[in-house]
Amino acid sequence: MITTSVTIDELRALIAGVLETEPEEVTDDAHFAHELDIDSLLMLEISTRVESAFGVAGNTVAASGVTTLAELHAFLTSNLTGATAPSPLIRPRPVSAPAARLFLLHHAGGSHLLYRGWAELFPGDWELCLLEAPGRGSLQGLPLIDDCEQLVDYFHAAIAPLLDRPFGFFGHSMGALIAYQLTHRLLREREALPAWLGVSAYGAPGGAASGSSPHLMADDELRAWLRSGGGSPPQLLDNDDVWRKFAPVFRADFKLVDTWAAPRSPEPLPVPLTAFAGRGDTLIGEDRLLAWQALATDFRGLERYDGGHFYLLEQPQQLAAAITAAIRPAAP
Repeated sequence: MITTSVTIDELRALIAGVLETEPEEVTDDAHFAHELDIDSLLMLEISTRVESAFGVAGNTVAASGVTTLAELHAFLTSNLTGATAPSPLIRPRPVSAPAARLFLLHHAGGSHLLYRGWAELFPGDWELCLLEAPGRGSLQGLPLIDDCEQLVDYFHAAIAPLLDRPFGFFGHSMGALIAYQLTHRLLREREALPAWLGVSAYGAPGGAASGSSPHLMADDELRAWLRSGGGSPPQLLDNDDVWRKFAPVFRADFKLVDTWAAPRSPEPLPVPLTAFAGRGDTLIGEDRLLAWQALATDFRGLERYDGGHFYLLEQPQQLAAAITAAIRPAAP
């Protein structure tokens, strides 16, 4: 359905329904993340419902960067349009002839909204390309992919036309694994390679197994495990109805990570590689982060930031500056 008008009360009711709270608790200026405790998955659900309810083009709400109900209403009233075919590639700030492109890959159970607001942190002539795995957002009609190589195939097809200028990959947690495997795919196919690869909060493949297989955990155990890692709000983990909706996404993504078999003697990637992590991350040991040194011919070191597994939510400016400095030498 395509509509030409939307009221702020309609949006308030929609958001309250997602959060399972009273509409009056969703005030016009309450910040989505800080005051309403909406994380990337819940924001993606809100965005998808808004796009479906009002005929807004897929991913436009998610990529808009709105942070309050009032901003969302203002955005919708000026951008109502017909729906478009879903794509795994979201470009929040399209650039006709970018000096460089940065591809960002999200974590397990997450979405491209992990990088909401990042476009403004990078040079104006760079284009950010956020990759979205199927089964969420505007792609929720597509089946979830729980196999690493299948997801690499899917993303490879999407990004292939955009590798015509200097580009970099940055992946967080599961996204780091996908970015690493995408780079190997490009190397194997003799295609253009990234000018730089950033792997965040993910240990180098080939290390000792952690012994943890989240996709096999019982619901209560998995929810407790997710709480320990941070990054998931109480509304998602404590509400049974919300959890039932998102649990398949978590399980598919964790199965992808848990069942991927690292090659015995991987060829070191001929690209600059930097590892990133939070100092308080209890999920990844420093030895596994430093082990990335053996998997690239140009290891640029391990950069640590304050915070836990989702440190990048607290340090976006510092992280963006580090990424920019790493890729800038390759940009004209």
